[in-house]
Amino acid sequence: MPVVHPPRRSALRTAAVALAVTAAVGAALAIPAQAASSLKDLATAAGKDIGFALDPNRLSESAYKSIADSEFTLVVPENAMKWDATEPSQNSFSYGGGDQVVSYAASGGKKVYGHTLVWHSQLPGWVNNLSGTALQSAMTNHVTNVATHFKGKVVAWDVVNEAFGENGERRSDSPFQQKLGDGYIETAFRAARAADPNAKLCINDYNTDAVNSKSTAIYNLVKDFKARGVPIDCVGFQSHLIIGQVPSTMQQNLQRFADLGVDVRVTELDIRMQTPSDATKLATQAADFKKVFQICLAVSRCQGVTIWGITDKYSWVPDTFPGQGAALVWDANYAKKPAYDAIASAFGGITPTTPPVTPTTPPVTPTTPPTAGCQVTYGVNQWNTGFTANVVVKNTSSTAINGWTLTFSFPAGQTVTQAWSSVTTQSGSAVTVKNAAWNGSIPAGGSQQFGFNGSHSGSNTAPSAFSLNGTACTVA
Repeated sequence: MPVVHPPRRSALRTAAVALAVTAAVGAALAIPAQAASSLKDLATAAGKDIGFALDPNRLSESAYKSIADSEFTLVVPENAMKWDATEPSQNSFSYGGGDQVVSYAASGGKKVYGHTLVWHSQLPGWVNNLSGTALQSAMTNHVTNVATHFKGKVVAWDVVNEAFGENGERRSDSPFQQKLGDGYIETAFRAARAADPNAKLCINDYNTDAVNSKSTAIYNLVKDFKARGVPIDCVGFQSHLIIGQVPSTMQQNLQRFADLGVDVRVTELDIRMQTPSDATKLATQAADFKKVFQICLAVSRCQGVTIWGITDKYSWVPDTFPGQGAALVWDANYAKKPAYDAIASAFGGITPTTPPVTPTTPPVTPTTPPTAGCQVTYGVNQWNTGFTANVVVKNTSSTAINGWTLTFSFPAGQTVTQAWSSVTTQSGSAVTVKNAAWNGSIPAGGSQQFGFNGSHSGSNTAPSAFSLNGTACTVA
């Protein structure tokens, strides 16, 4: 999770930058046009997240915000939820930046991936001065308070970040490892589960994309946790890569974790190159972005890919690797690089559902207006045995709604697997959706939106009836 001064990544820095062969470059340049669809639409149609690392201070920059709004389904706070930002002095918590991220995501129907609860870097000095039971109590208190504050607002947390060394050993420069030993990871995960039972809990690290000593050490940790009932739901692979060096065993690696019964994510993708860049380098970079997205698409439990930023203008890479840069999908002037079309191409022609064309002749108004005080629009994109549903609930009454519960039943045995912007439960075919903490108010004539991923067994007929706070709704 590089931001300003990330830890050294010696294995990556010493690796040679390799150019792809001419045929691979040609293939990267021959990407079919996907101009009609945003990456957000394509990812949604494929049932995957596409995320980016957000600095909320940059939302005032129109080009930055325009891309953030239109191209992504998930937001990761770049710095705003780290320990130095959320607890700068002991037991004094500050959530301004994190709340900005959550508010921005909610306004655009995006999910939030929390980053990060326990990390040896970007710690305030007072944490480093603690030891023994004082440090363990402070860590548990920090996890509990931060996870509780954002409860219901994040889909997942990087609970522990960068805990392992390059050879699979526990990281010796971490004060948590030095003073608390191996058990601190389990303690942090148990505290996070107690604070927010519904968020997915992840461990995240770099240089783990391939099958190697480091990824195997994390694999063994996850296997142990699953066997002993320690709460862990997902593994994040940072994927700070060099052009031409997407690991040949990356898909195999992600799949072996998925086979343990956990989700996997590419959490911090960037692909750096020597600068200045040229057409050949840009084509190789594009081919590599495409490979990473194809790998995630090929692993059913891969939840998605997060790119570590939007524009090369703000990339962490040049400050850490002098002479290297151009690691993201938009250049320093916000122009799309070949990587953009390569990512679109990776989705293999999946296109979003096209909304119906508005008829030129308006429908005839019924003589008796509907009496329902609500209207539901249920949109779905589906594939194989999965689907993503986006639901808009409109208040058609003349009074505001404060606190809402929407109920409906699936007609074909569908199952909700993950929801956002709501608290969703299911019993048999019956689904109950309650508002999240921040979207409970629906003014007269206004609406709220939520969504969920689900599974089906071949038939995915949409629900035909919805009720809002016990009142039957019309269906758009």
